[in-house]
Amino acid sequence: MNRKTLVLPAVLGLLAPVLAACGATEAGGGGNGAIVVGTTDQFVASKEAPAPLDPAIGYEAGVWNVLRQTVQTLMNIPRGGGQPVPEAAESCTFTDTANESYRCRLRAGLTFADGSAVTADDVKYSIDRVIRIKSANGPVALLNNIDTVETRGDREVVFHLKAPDATFPYKLATPPAGIVPRDKYPADSARDGFQVDGSGPYTMKPEVKDDQIVRVVFTRNPHYKGSLKVLNDRVELDHFPDATAMGKALGEKKIDMMTRTMSPEQAQQMLAKPEDGVKLTEMPGLAIRYLGFDTEDPAVKNKAVRQAMAQVIDRGQIASEVYGTTAEPLYSLIPSGITAHTNSFFNKYGEPSAAKAAAILKDAGIHTPVRFTLHYTSDYYGQATATEFGMLKKQLNATGLFDVDIKGTPWAKYRPAEVRGDYGVYGMGWFPDFPDPDNYTAPFLDEDNFLNSPYRSTEAQKTLIPRSRREPDRSAVATTFKHLQDIVAEDVPVLPVWQGKQYVASLDGLTGVEWAVNSSADIHLWELGRGTG
Repeated sequence: MNRKTLVLPAVLGLLAPVLAACGATEAGGGGNGAIVVGTTDQFVASKEAPAPLDPAIGYEAGVWNVLRQTVQTLMNIPRGGGQPVPEAAESCTFTDTANESYRCRLRAGLTFADGSAVTADDVKYSIDRVIRIKSANGPVALLNNIDTVETRGDREVVFHLKAPDATFPYKLATPPAGIVPRDKYPADSARDGFQVDGSGPYTMKPEVKDDQIVRVVFTRNPHYKGSLKVLNDRVELDHFPDATAMGKALGEKKIDMMTRTMSPEQAQQMLAKPEDGVKLTEMPGLAIRYLGFDTEDPAVKNKAVRQAMAQVIDRGQIASEVYGTTAEPLYSLIPSGITAHTNSFFNKYGEPSAAKAAAILKDAGIHTPVRFTLHYTSDYYGQATATEFGMLKKQLNATGLFDVDIKGTPWAKYRPAEVRGDYGVYGMGWFPDFPDPDNYTAPFLDEDNFLNSPYRSTEAQKTLIPRSRREPDRSAVATTFKHLQDIVAEDVPVLPVWQGKQYVASLDGLTGVEWAVNSSADIHLWELGRGTG
């Protein structure tokens, strides 16, 4: 959740200078008493991506955070995490012991924001269109295990799965499984533009300039019926070009809260020197940063090249010198804090060693230096990305085993190029769609994987992933996920680099901040309210 993309981009300039004038009592500058939330997420409609906010298309954390406010799902992850609970549904359950049939019953009197009824047919229509559209950059992989969707009357829907999947309730809590009105969303194509309609806690109105959203106004949906308690009537989501501009707006009390994404410098400055009237909330983070590979690219086709990179990259230096306290080294696709995490890469490669990398390349008959370009997005994760990739280049080239160049590309062109296979080696980030080890392995290793990677592991796809999904007790599949992580460390189709923490800055008097952003970086605007702080 592209999902997925990463938190904590660094931007030059500190928050501290603009916070000196902050008081402790005034609210942000939203009209009609609105709570104003700042973000650096960018939503642009282009020829390549004309429908950025369609649930069948959007697969980025920022996009999902707009959809979560407006499009209702059958299930929802409760405050504080845990097993999914009914949201648009009044009940959902597996109807068989094999976890292949899942039945939900809708709440009585459920309606869209315009007052029209939400029926089981609308649920089926919404799910079927995501599968039918099958966007190359989209979230269809979350739903592609659905064989058929059956309706029974107006309120009951049954999902028949192709294979057992104990994680299916989590998937029904993601925006691609959201219920949309058929008169506004075509059955076979995306809905262009920025308007989003549904039955969620808010209606939304986007303000657009030059084919880009500058503000989204969320207003409480008077027809909403669900499990969420909405603690405000209106929230404005203001979009800023970078964290410096967002920090300035907080200092001037034009916004009440900074969300995605504060820079590491801002967080570190506030940790070192707290400002009057401003609260910094630190939260666990489950976002990761990694390198992806086109495993058919001549430069990195031999896994020995990828293994040698894993052997010399110094994650600790990158985390400490580029991101400071906001990141920590990551030695597995599954981050710490998620069931079944193991340090598979460290267990295999240990500390960085040019000598060991040279031996790996020599044994494989690889001539050195190995030449390729490291690609990164120049505008999506913040300015620290360029610094990070400069350090990666320096680390690799310092061994004499590699001759690496780096190149940054704006996200609007970067992501389509990555999916096309234009890049041999590239940087990406990942937010979990749901907090389960399956969501850190299957999107990278399964068929229709998120990266459109040519890498295939028959053991992962045909044995380990299906086996893990048959077990409802997620702690009982640790051994299976350890094996999956070991496969990644051996074959290196992706190379984990670091795991991030999350920080949110808010003005005193804004309540619910600790619940408004969870460890998966999902934003729940309904949790925000006014109080004494």
